[in-house]
This record gives sequence, C-alpha cells and structure tokens, in this order.
Amino acid sequence: MKNIMKAIIYEEFGSSDVFELKEVEKPTPKDDELLVKVHATSVNALDMIFRSGESLLFGMTKLMAGFKKPKHKILGFDVSGEVESVGGKIKKFKKGDLIYACLRSPGANAEYVRVPEKFAATRPANMSHIEAATVPDAGGTALTGLRDSVVIKEGQRVLIFGASGGVGTYAMQIANTYTTEVTGVCSTSAVSLVESLGANAVIDYTKEDFTKNGQTYDVVFDAVGRGVTSYSKCKNSLTKNGIFVTVDFQSVMFKYMLNKNVKGYMGNVNAEKLDYLRDLIEAEKVKSVVDKVYPLSQIAEAHKYYEEGHPKGKVAISLQE
Repeated sequence: MKNIMKAIIYEEFGSSDVFELKEVEKPTPKDDELLVKVHATSVNALDMIFRSGESLLFGMTKLMAGFKKPKHKILGFDVSGEVESVGGKIKKFKKGDLIYACLRSPGANAEYVRVPEKFAATRPANMSHIEAATVPDAGGTALTGLRDSVVIKEGQRVLIFGASGGVGTYAMQIANTYTTEVTGVCSTSAVSLVESLGANAVIDYTKEDFTKNGQTYDVVFDAVGRGVTSYSKCKNSLTKNGIFVTVDFQSVMFKYMLNKNVKGYMGNVNAEKLDYLRDLIEAEKVKSVVDKVYPLSQIAEAHKYYEEGHPKGKVAISLQE
C-alpha cells in the first residue's frame, strides 16, 4: 500500500459534482523533478476551465485539458509542501526541503505530486503552507503583468481593477513596491481589505464608475479578465502614454494586437518569479489574503464557493485534515 495515495479525480468534464476522492498510484519523479508531499494547494480560474472543458485561447485550453475527456485526471496548479524525494539531476533541493510551486500540468489535488525543478522555489519562511499555496499562480500572474508587461516608476498612477480578488490582492501589493500612487477598484464589502493592502485610494464600483470620473492613470491593470472591463471602456482613464494591462489575453489577441497601449499576457510562473515573490514576502511587502480554507475532501464545495461569489483573496485547500 506504500505506493498508493489519496487524490481528487475527475473523469469527465462538468460541474464540481464530477469530483471523486479515490486511491491512486503514487507518482515517481523524473530526473528533473521533485516528488512533493502536498500540504496545501489553492483554487484558480484555470482549475475551473480545465474542469468544465471550456475552450479558450483559440482552443489551446482544450489542447491542454483534453477534448472529449480530461487529459489530466487530477487538478490543482498551486502547491506548497515538503520534498519527499528528488530525481537524479536535481541539485537545488533535497528530501525534507519546504517548497512552493506553480505547475504547468495539474496534479496538486493529491497527497503527492511531481514538480519540475524549474517551477519550484523555497517556501517563504514567514508563511504557513496554506498561505504559501495561494501565492504561485495568482502572485506570479500579478508580477508578470506589473513587472514584465509594463515598467512602473515612482510617481506614476496605477489603478487595479478587481483589487480584492486572487490576482488583485497581490497586484495591489506588488504595485506598491514600485509607486505609492495605487488605486484599487472593488465592491463595498472589500473596501477595508483593499485599504489594508496599501491603496492610496479605493473606488467602490457599486457607487462610482472609475471610467467616468475624469481621473487618469499611467497603468490600468485588469485583474479580472473575461470581458468584465476592457480597453474600450478604460481608454479615457489612461494618460497619453498610459497602458491597459489585462489577464484577458484572448481579447487582446482578437481586438488590440497592434495597439501599443494594450498589453495582454499569461503568467508563465517559474522559479525566478517565485524567488522574487519570496523576497517580497519575507521583507513583509507582500502577504497572502486567504478567504476560506477547505479540506481536500470538500474540494467540490471550494469550487462552488469560487464560482458563486467573489472571494476576497484566495480559496485554499488543506491536506492536513
């Protein structure tokens, strides 16, 4: 029974009801991989896309998730845990090390997961596994958009749309490491949270439309995507050389590919970005906002909560039940 582990499996696309808790074979790491005992993971938009079988990014998501049946039967892209064993070519890590990682191929909704070394980093020393597990995908996505897609300078005005969500809470804090002129847009119930993340100003979108208040920004960062806001709505809120940055990569490719004022991107989180985030976290410039924590056995409820509402920060999954 040593080579058996518990995992959440799905064998067909659909709602969160497709999940089943089963015993499956424990994975064996390749030469460039770690075998990690998972302590915690988290829920991301990509989990919803893979689970539903939704076709996005010109069908690329179907290519990754599967066409008629799921290609990967275990979901979970974020992981925080302990190294159980290492492949023959691993130099950086050893058994017992505490790491966090962002997987390209899912598998973290299980007791053990294979993690390529290039996507893993030492876990922040001042975070629990639950806190660390909420960082990789959302934090890495925010970092890519604000550090790699644009170059923010002190004194520039940055607006974060969706400031209380998973990506948005990290975007608020990361933007604050570059400039103090950061405005967050959120709902009434999240205003105090966004203020606590260092907002210079907070706009409650239920009371005020930031695209019509006459204010302009050097960067408008859309942390929501899915067409909730767009460059066409926000262009009058940008300064002359202002940039609209969005996680909605598909809309940019279709509509704004040649517009230098619009940047769309994908997170592409790797070890370098996780090291960078760890430094910010250990310097107490960035923290995790964890809305709810569910045990692995209740992952269907975690997905429902994510889909039905607007989590403030992240939804985490603990395997230490």
